[in-house]
Amino acid sequence: MRKIYAFEQKSDYEKYHNIINRLTSGLSEYQQVLEREFALKDPPKAVVWTTEELATTVFSDIPIPAFTNKDLIYMSPDIKTWLNIFEKQLDGKDLPSIRQFYKKNTETEMLGILAHELTHHSDLFLDDFEDDKEDGIWFEEGMCFYLPRKLLLNEEEFNQITDVETELYENFKEKYEHHSLEDFGSSSYHGTLSSIMFDYWRSYLTVKYLVEVRANGDVKAVFDDYHYWDHEGRKVPLTKYFGLED
Repeated sequence: MRKIYAFEQKSDYEKYHNIINRLTSGLSEYQQVLEREFALKDPPKAVVWTTEELATTVFSDIPIPAFTNKDLIYMSPDIKTWLNIFEKQLDGKDLPSIRQFYKKNTETEMLGILAHELTHHSDLFLDDFEDDKEDGIWFEEGMCFYLPRKLLLNEEEFNQITDVETELYENFKEKYEHHSLEDFGSSSYHGTLSSIMFDYWRSYLTVKYLVEVRANGDVKAVFDDYHYWDHEGRKVPLTKYFGLED
């Protein structure tokens, strides 16, 4: 993929050049795995590296500076930006071990987020970017976190981020778990950051359960079931099809 630099100051390019190269290298390795094993046939044309301000006010109105469309991924390479986001999602809760995790692993998490955006381009997902996505969104979003983490992280790192998001889920479920997984994103980008992220945490944890418990680690078997649900005409919500309603 090509790199496009969208900065207003030359000093920004110079400031972020090294981390962009590191993230690009990690993404390139992950892209090869997706192309080989997970039906990445039409990757985006480029990653647009830009500031949080430009990402969230000029290129979109999404409050998180990482997103993708059919042709481009947009991403902020600024570590302080992402540390602030990770802090903001805690919504003032006193969770020192989680704060320490994000402080220590910021760049690793940034690569995971970048890889998440690339994973959306896999042809294993049923809906195209121009489609009005209405059902099963949670599955794609959860899988777009599960695959990068499983493929990029070692076992200890994978368990650490899973523990972090399990703790976050447990801390916020009483406040936010009042809607079905099928309603993923129903209030996306209109509530607090913690309310937005809550759907991502529980979608990731649900996909992890489907793959590692229900399918004994066979991620492709889970995709097969997902495709069969679609071929049958999506007669029931995907959560019901997977037996997750309870």
